[in-house]
Amino acid sequence: MKVKDLVDFKREDIKILHWTWIAFFITFFVWFNMAPLASTMLNKMGWLTKEHIKVLAICNVALTIPGRIVIGAMIDKFGPRLIFSGLMIVMAIPAILFAFGNTFIQLVISRLILSVIGAGFVIGIRMVAQWFPPKNVGFAEGFYAGWGNFGSAAAAMLMPWIALSVFGAYEDGWRYALAFNGLVSFFYGIAYFFLVKDIPKDGATKSYHFKAVEKAQPMTVTSYGDLIQYLVWSFPLLGAIGVLVWRVSGIIIAKGTPQAHQLLPQNYAIIIYVVLGLMYVAHVMKVLQVNLAGLKKGYPKEEKYHWGSVAALNSTYFANFGAELAVVSMLPFFFEKVFTITPTMAGLIAASFAFVNLVARPLGGYISDRVGSRKKTMLFYMIGIAAGFFAMGFIAKYGPMAADGTKTLVPMFQGTWWIIVAVFITVGCSMFVQGAEGATFAIIPVIKKNMTGQIAGMAGAYGNVGAVIYLVIYSLVDAKTFFYIIGAGAAISFLFCWLMLEDPKDAHSEH
Repeated sequence: MKVKDLVDFKREDIKILHWTWIAFFITFFVWFNMAPLASTMLNKMGWLTKEHIKVLAICNVALTIPGRIVIGAMIDKFGPRLIFSGLMIVMAIPAILFAFGNTFIQLVISRLILSVIGAGFVIGIRMVAQWFPPKNVGFAEGFYAGWGNFGSAAAAMLMPWIALSVFGAYEDGWRYALAFNGLVSFFYGIAYFFLVKDIPKDGATKSYHFKAVEKAQPMTVTSYGDLIQYLVWSFPLLGAIGVLVWRVSGIIIAKGTPQAHQLLPQNYAIIIYVVLGLMYVAHVMKVLQVNLAGLKKGYPKEEKYHWGSVAALNSTYFANFGAELAVVSMLPFFFEKVFTITPTMAGLIAASFAFVNLVARPLGGYISDRVGSRKKTMLFYMIGIAAGFFAMGFIAKYGPMAADGTKTLVPMFQGTWWIIVAVFITVGCSMFVQGAEGATFAIIPVIKKNMTGQIAGMAGAYGNVGAVIYLVIYSLVDAKTFFYIIGAGAAISFLFCWLMLEDPKDAHSEH
């Protein structure tokens, strides 16, 4: 598959690819519509604080974790067309409710529900995998993900403009801009259902078109060692929500007034911890129920797959996509405060991180398709991410202490030229981050074909585990330290891949 094939609209698979990346683009445009308007919300809503904004950023990725797991199983059962359409239609509701929320509780609840829209990514992964053979799937998935992921950059660039220029005549123009997002999602969700289909008419004759599973259930593993790994790697998917609960329970509403109270009282937090624990126990029991009988019988060699590769890709997506979600959520505010520029300008500069998705993510998939070893491609990208975030830590230096005793950040060097250098550093880092994402999902569809939805769902959920953990860390440290921490996360993932990742059999086959 070549770049010129992307404009061959006579091919049905190419048309499906374009309709699907547009759907993904819209979900990300809605998902990240808050970050570029964060300073506007602080100015317009006098009671809102920077700590509230950080908590909302964490909420924005929280329920994507279980959402991707559940939706990953649902698309293996019902197909991506129905699930993608339904997701976009339903998620329009919390998008509009968030736009017109007047209390922090309303904002938190609507943002938590809206975070499920981030699960749209894995739906498109399955759709694209059903239309392209393994030898081209890396490039196709990279193009889908790169152009769809550009929705976050579009939100950073366009949301302040929409709020000021399109709805600027209204006092609460920012609210109408957010609501507009929701309406776009609603109407395209309806359109997508009629524009695409799950498989070609001749799908039965092509081995890379996957059959739906009989029922949604946990992954099947093919060895006892893999079973232990699966159970261990399942824990953080719920544990990250526990971290979110811990962080939210520490937020005080109306701090310093007689009405001060915890956002989430401690007794409620304990109840949630217990529920999460019971959910994990139930998951363990279900996994054992699904897998023990098959493991006792044993699996033929041709049905076995390497679960260690799934674990390694969980770690890569934690370190690359998790970092991207966290960075996209904080970067506009970071540039605005460090360089003392307008929200619109900060949004444009911060958009450079996501802008390169258009090229970098397809390139990661393309390189993975062309290089003989997909593992070596993955290792190259992960060490590049570590170096890139370490370099971003040098964009700012510590300035004088603020009045409240917190550290301030100022540019490492003075002058407009340093803003330009900061953009180049950001873009260079992003090239590795987005390329690693493309390389990750170039491997996933060829590990175990009829489980692509579940594997993509788990890896995708780990992206959100990374985002939650990283954003919680960001809420506790300054931005400079934060960049160093996420760079260290990429280095750890490099070690996981080096030790656990294997090149899948037939990873470059024609069928």
